[in-house]
Amino acid sequence: MNEYPLLVNFDPVAIQLGPLNIHWYGLMYLLAFAAFWTLASHRAGLGKAPLNREQVGDFLFYGILGVILGGRFGYMLVYGTDELLSDPLSLFKIWQGGMSFHGGLAGVAVAALLFARRVGCRFFDLTDFIIPMVPLCLMFGRIGNFIGGELWGRTTDVAWGMLFPRSLAGIDPGSTAFMQAYIQGAYNDQARHPSQLYQAGLEGLLLFVLLFWYSRKPRPRMAVSGWFLIGYAIFRSFSEFFREPDEQLGFLASEWLTMGMLLCVPMFIFGMVLVILSRNNKANNSEKEDHA
Repeated sequence: MNEYPLLVNFDPVAIQLGPLNIHWYGLMYLLAFAAFWTLASHRAGLGKAPLNREQVGDFLFYGILGVILGGRFGYMLVYGTDELLSDPLSLFKIWQGGMSFHGGLAGVAVAALLFARRVGCRFFDLTDFIIPMVPLCLMFGRIGNFIGGELWGRTTDVAWGMLFPRSLAGIDPGSTAFMQAYIQGAYNDQARHPSQLYQAGLEGLLLFVLLFWYSRKPRPRMAVSGWFLIGYAIFRSFSEFFREPDEQLGFLASEWLTMGMLLCVPMFIFGMVLVILSRNNKANNSEKEDHA
């Protein structure tokens, strides 16, 4: 292990334009949406998508609403139930942080359903089209978590362990006393896995590469969506072994099962169902072509 674990203590403000402060987390959201629009517009321009370029922009608006509303509601419902019951208005305090991927995914699914009806295309044709870009958006989100020093990993003695000040109760990371204690090695045993970067690399970049490569050729309806659900469930569950469980929930069982893992179970099962159905669709289409 290094003499001192790398200190992760970024200024939350990425860009300051007069009275306007653009935070890193907000910037990551902007980069995610920009990446989605760029790649989706490119694919739509090839003429093999259920949407045209103009409709991609329209869907992005639906998707942003789905991510924010679904992500916030999902977080408060699963991780902030007590706060929600005591202060229902906390649901709308998005600036305080707290977004759930699974809630955001549900929100995007609802947005896709509504948009598919609006433009007159099949729901799974739309999801198969947009899904390959989603992991790239997740990557930017996890990088935002890392820069914000939140959702840190479990304590470790690996050489790349990092110190996240927000994991230490009652300390001021900007104080001289903290820096002196840090230099003296007082927090060496508090080094943690940078699990945000593990997730950015696995459920983000790697899953994006795999799905983008897989979807470069026509696939049976539901196949791309199904493999996304399977891939995310596997990568997220693996990352959970290095990520500190949410303080308000802790481990659900046996000192290893977390809420993140549990929520991935129905994702994996539903993904398997979609993949099986997609293969049945492929077989039925091949049979029809043989009899044509």
